[in-house]
Amino acid sequence: MSISVRSPRTDPAVPSGAAQAEAPVGPSGDSSRGATATGPRGRSEERRRSPQRRRRARRDALLFGLLIAPNLLAIIVFSYYPALYNIGLSFFDWDFVAPSPDFVGLENYTDLFTNPNFGQVMLNTLIFTGVSVVGSLALGLVLGSLLATKVPLTGFAQTMAFAPHMLPGAAVGILWLFMFDPNYGLSRWAFSLFGADSPAWTTTSDWSLWAITIAYTWQRLGFVTVICYTAILDLPKDLYEAAALDGAHGWKLFRHLTLPLLSPITFFLSITGIISAAQAFDIISIMTNGGPGISSSTLSWMVYEEAFQKFDIGKASAGATVLLVLLLAITYVQVRYGEKKVNYDS
Repeated sequence: MSISVRSPRTDPAVPSGAAQAEAPVGPSGDSSRGATATGPRGRSEERRRSPQRRRRARRDALLFGLLIAPNLLAIIVFSYYPALYNIGLSFFDWDFVAPSPDFVGLENYTDLFTNPNFGQVMLNTLIFTGVSVVGSLALGLVLGSLLATKVPLTGFAQTMAFAPHMLPGAAVGILWLFMFDPNYGLSRWAFSLFGADSPAWTTTSDWSLWAITIAYTWQRLGFVTVICYTAILDLPKDLYEAAALDGAHGWKLFRHLTLPLLSPITFFLSITGIISAAQAFDIISIMTNGGPGISSSTLSWMVYEEAFQKFDIGKASAGATVLLVLLLAITYVQVRYGEKKVNYDS
């Protein structure tokens, strides 16, 4: 009877390849070193490396703080501090001349809300902001869709559409003053095609608010058009191909596919549009000076008028605070609404 003796290094019960596969492998590929890396020795090395990691984390945090500190300082000095200082001034009476402001509490807010003209100013602000934002967004979507069809002279049309946004508000105001002139402007020629006389856009209370609204909408239209145009070019083509196979086209395709996919862009444009329109000043100053009367006076123009024409700094600060609170509230509502309705998956 023969007896076979198994070598402890070549146990046939466990294939050599399997043994190597089951053995833990260290970073250098040596299985013996890998076995010790997860054992007590590995844990001790990790503990020794922990102070190094903590020092590296502190260095990274310090470098991050040094890099971001100038930006944070600029934001605090030029944004938050003026806003907080303005809120503080709204509780004082000052005229730029007195050596120190007098504390009057809520008197400036009481005078502001009981002013018979304040309601008309708020209505003008609502009409000016709403019409310009909705109008520029609707026309921008249409023009952006047309430019995305790659019709001839698309590049030229894109440049011409964006040009108004590059013009300063004062230049836009002067340009539209000529166009709205009832004697020799473009408005006279357009109304004469229908046998009517051009209205006095900037000198009558019935048309002055619409004059500044049209001019501001035209200035912002170029920016909105270019943003919508580039966003439409980035939309996934396979979805449109699938929709075309299902028979969707024209308005149905735009309504049920393009608009939902563009919801992040329209959400961004609506927020920035409302904030920008509520702060508009230069076009109003050039075209109407808020008049005739208060027919084209918005809240931003009223703040300027109270501060630099009537030198009532407290009431001007109260108006600016009201504008700030309104913009914060509108932005908050938009963000909460956007979290539920805006589609970011595309």
